[in-house]
Amino acid sequence: MQHSKRRHQIRLMAIALISAVLLLLWGALVPILPTVGQSQADPFEQVWQTVNEHFFDPSFNGVNWQDLHKKYKPQARQAKSKAELAQVINQMLAELGTSHTRFYTPDEPAYYQILGIFLPRDPALQRQMQAVLPGGKPEYSGIGIFTKPENDQTFIRAILDGSPALKTELQVGDRILSVEGQPFHPIQSFAGKANQPVKVLVQRSLQPENQQEIMVTPKLLDGTTMFLDAMKASVQVIQQAGRKIGYVHVWSYAGDQFQNQLEFELFYGRLKDVDSFVLDLREGWGGAMPSYLNLYTARNIKLTSTDRSQSPFTSNSAWSKPVVMLVNEGSRSGKEILAYGFQRHQIGLVVGVKTAGAVVQGSLFPMRDGSVLYLAVADVHLDDNQRLEGIGVRPDIEVPSSVNYAQGADPQKAKAIAIALEAAQTQPIRPTGATIK
Repeated sequence: MQHSKRRHQIRLMAIALISAVLLLLWGALVPILPTVGQSQADPFEQVWQTVNEHFFDPSFNGVNWQDLHKKYKPQARQAKSKAELAQVINQMLAELGTSHTRFYTPDEPAYYQILGIFLPRDPALQRQMQAVLPGGKPEYSGIGIFTKPENDQTFIRAILDGSPALKTELQVGDRILSVEGQPFHPIQSFAGKANQPVKVLVQRSLQPENQQEIMVTPKLLDGTTMFLDAMKASVQVIQQAGRKIGYVHVWSYAGDQFQNQLEFELFYGRLKDVDSFVLDLREGWGGAMPSYLNLYTARNIKLTSTDRSQSPFTSNSAWSKPVVMLVNEGSRSGKEILAYGFQRHQIGLVVGVKTAGAVVQGSLFPMRDGSVLYLAVADVHLDDNQRLEGIGVRPDIEVPSSVNYAQGADPQKAKAIAIALEAAQTQPIRPTGATIK
């Protein structure tokens, strides 16, 4: 009886020991779920762990990722709001010194824009974000501006074509003083105000008295469609010196729909008969594929069809007339690869200022609280050994442009159009038509 009792005790001790070992292993493999007091810092832990597992460089670009956890964890615990926590997380991510690595929350337009890029191509992400996004759409109420914060001031850096802001007297370079008498916030200033006029107070120059109150009506902007809509609205045909210069602004290149729209405009649409054109890749998002360069480097075949009314229609398989590319510090990722290819294959001149130097491959990771982490998961080299990350592409013709109090001036676009006109003047004169604005 005593022997049986002893064996039973040994068995219980063994079970307890095995359970303890399994518990330790489980704790090492699975992040500990936050308690109620830790809930504010939970996104911090999830972001840190995601970077630890998926960042493309196992050496973390030369920084000690474990030490950064110790450095920023106390700050994350002390954060009094989601905005403060996001600031702490992004300070930590910035230590990696790598593009395509940022934490986004619903308090910024980029959150909805980047979801608009990834959602259509990722059913799993759609399911994960269904409970966070009303109707499953990455929509926000806005006026279509990109802003530049500087020394507690906010300037309009760019305005989307076809947007509510462009339909008013708002201009690139305006300093935003207030919206409806309150400090400007890119989301909260227009939240719940779609289709309702709001007052935006701006300052046009360094003189404080040069202020103007402008009425603008926000609308719901859908991250999945807003950039294609803006691209379509940007198309122009500018008639100068008997030539027609085309212009199109590709705000985002993240998807074949943008290249398809460009080819449609060039071969069948409003740019079909232009003598040259300006391809504006400033601001917005990247995503362009190197194969898009085939549009300019392939040998062209003209196809002319004539119906029974004897009305001939000619289409092309490639673009063989002059093209000028426009870039700036907001041109990033795949757009930079196109700029690199333009120069390497001598397709056309690149005008503007040096690109962002943001060329790695990023993926989107949803966090439990509805925020998202955009993370660099693969490095990128061109032609075997050329790396653009942190370097960028320097244009053939540099045209500096200052945003602050620019009063709508765009010297980069003006220079690109002038160069396109000069290139067109070397081509045979074509019959002029109506100018399309």
